[in-house]
Amino acid sequence: MTTSTPEERPGEAFAESAAEAVQTAVMAARLVMAIADAVRRHQQRRQKGKEDDLPTAEEAVNEIGKDVGRLLPPDLSVALMGEADWPQLAQQLLALRKAGVDLDQVLPRVGEIAANVRDQVAAKAEGAATDQWVRAVRETLPAGPVREAILTSPAWPEMAETMARLEERGVNVREVLAAAHNEVLAVDQVVAKGLGAAAEPVMSRDAQLSYGPLTTGLDLPRDLDLSDRERALTQLAVSPQENQRYTRWVREAMPGHEREADLLMASRQWPLVARRMAQMETDGEPVREHLARLAKDLSWQAGPDAQLGTRLVQAVSDALRRPAGDAPGESRVTVNTAAARATSPSVDPTKAAKAAASAEAGTAPHRKAGPAPKRRRTR
Repeated sequence: MTTSTPEERPGEAFAESAAEAVQTAVMAARLVMAIADAVRRHQQRRQKGKEDDLPTAEEAVNEIGKDVGRLLPPDLSVALMGEADWPQLAQQLLALRKAGVDLDQVLPRVGEIAANVRDQVAAKAEGAATDQWVRAVRETLPAGPVREAILTSPAWPEMAETMARLEERGVNVREVLAAAHNEVLAVDQVVAKGLGAAAEPVMSRDAQLSYGPLTTGLDLPRDLDLSDRERALTQLAVSPQENQRYTRWVREAMPGHEREADLLMASRQWPLVARRMAQMETDGEPVREHLARLAKDLSWQAGPDAQLGTRLVQAVSDALRRPAGDAPGESRVTVNTAAARATSPSVDPTKAAKAAASAEAGTAPHRKAGPAPKRRRTR
């Protein structure tokens, strides 16, 4: 028995995921066919008092095989006809045809259903494989053009696969990313200058007004644009799979309040909330336990309906930021208007750079802790 080399394993994992997606799609196709055959049998029993006999397996395989190969996607048809129970499936299909069913109409629809299942399974497997590298990029690189370029690149899946291969060979991928950051950033600046781009990016007004407890501890790019939901999530390095998971968690935490949960997730500030959850997951904090406070403390319900969305954002921010076990209190979420400046300095990022840059002056306002409480004077 031979052992796969490190560079072969990612390819093997991809092949296994693709094969699993096809097999799952075949299961879905068989389910639809079984349902169709059950309907045929039921109708014949109702109308004639008995079911028609099935054609022979040999007749069915010979007659139906070419139709399945012609009407289903190639990978699905090959997998379906390779199943041990293919003769029985062929008998069911031929029985449907003899009962008056037009397989030229039905099989392409079955193929669409199965292909959709296949693609969903494949996308989920790919998302799980790349999520760890989204987190690695988020934790290693600062918010800014380099990180955004990586995560929005059409070549991102190949980049993630390369990172996996390097790690399997013992390479510290985070160190590679950190070391490359400044060089790549210089390329970005040179290209931008050559294209006549503005010297300083501009942060959207919504992002500026969100400065305060909602953004404390988060790396925000200077051109964060909350008006563009998809781009904002990418800028904050929240993957689509993570965003779907966080929206599901919010709905589960607010049973009976589906409308309010949807309102929260439709708000402009939702990407910041999702980024907070991503950071908490990285830190090993129980995100769902924090979210459960939204159902226990319903103080966000009190007030004008027009301001409900704002109160929900404040409530979820407070629920996520309060330490576990801390009793609910009056919302402490406020807007730090003094810090809301689009030209605020961004934090240099690599973990090595963060360790070296200890000067307070180099810290962006949204990364600073809140002001210390004033001490009372004593006589």
